[in-house]
Amino acid sequence: MPRFAAGAGLRLLAVFLITCMSALIHAVGEAAALGQIIFWRSAVALLPIVLYMMLCGDFPGALRTRRPGSHALRSLFGAFSMGCSFLSLIYLPVANASALGYLAPVLTLPLAALLLGERLTGRLLLAVAAGFAGAMAFLWEALEAPGSGALIGLCAGLAYALTMAVMRVHVKKLTQTESAAAIAFYFAVTCTALGLASLPFGWAALAPWQLAALAGAGVLGGLAHIAATEAIARAPVSAVAPFDFTGLIWAAAIDVLIFRHLPGLWGAAGMALILFAAVLALRGPMPSRRPAV
Repeated sequence: MPRFAAGAGLRLLAVFLITCMSALIHAVGEAAALGQIIFWRSAVALLPIVLYMMLCGDFPGALRTRRPGSHALRSLFGAFSMGCSFLSLIYLPVANASALGYLAPVLTLPLAALLLGERLTGRLLLAVAAGFAGAMAFLWEALEAPGSGALIGLCAGLAYALTMAVMRVHVKKLTQTESAAAIAFYFAVTCTALGLASLPFGWAALAPWQLAALAGAGVLGGLAHIAATEAIARAPVSAVAPFDFTGLIWAAAIDVLIFRHLPGLWGAAGMALILFAAVLALRGPMPSRRPAV
């Protein structure tokens, strides 16, 4: 149970950091090119990742790996997922883009049960169902009046949710032999290279505050990636999945306080359901793993 509590706390921290990062991406999304955003988000993220490894005494030793192919697959797939996430944030409000992303925990459950052998408790299933219902209620406003470019944002958000569900199971397997910092490092290096490769296709000239926002997104993203990977290493994927829904509360607050986007009745109902899901997840026991046959 102490490892589960640590995993839950790290996941909650990761969700908060990711939501703040998303707000920065949304603020500069219309001005910057997608490849430019990916580059800054990934290149700057290397700083906290390397510092984390140095503090743990694992640099550069932790970078040695017996599974380079798995790292490459995770990084390339993750880069595609990141691009979809940023497209969703460019065309949708932060809370609505987040709502689409929170479909990932729901899609993660059958994958975790099928590929990792994790047993799903009734309380956990109820928590995820409530969180899913809350995300859908909050998303309903965007579906009713999508606005300019919202269809692109909706499709990108759905693609992000699907790819993230697959990635979480893959990362869980990686953590059995690889450190969280190494996984984050190789992912950041790959995305930095892919983002830089988009330079010939045109990067925008950004104001100093926009460059600072992209750099801040990189720092927050690096910290969030470490926290999220450490959370998965300490607790079953299906156990920490429901905690993702709490990020929707932070996203709604950012939309109201910073971007002056007010949620309606459906949004309020969605937040209530998500809070209910979080309470269930916090009170529920850690799901067990099926015995080997």
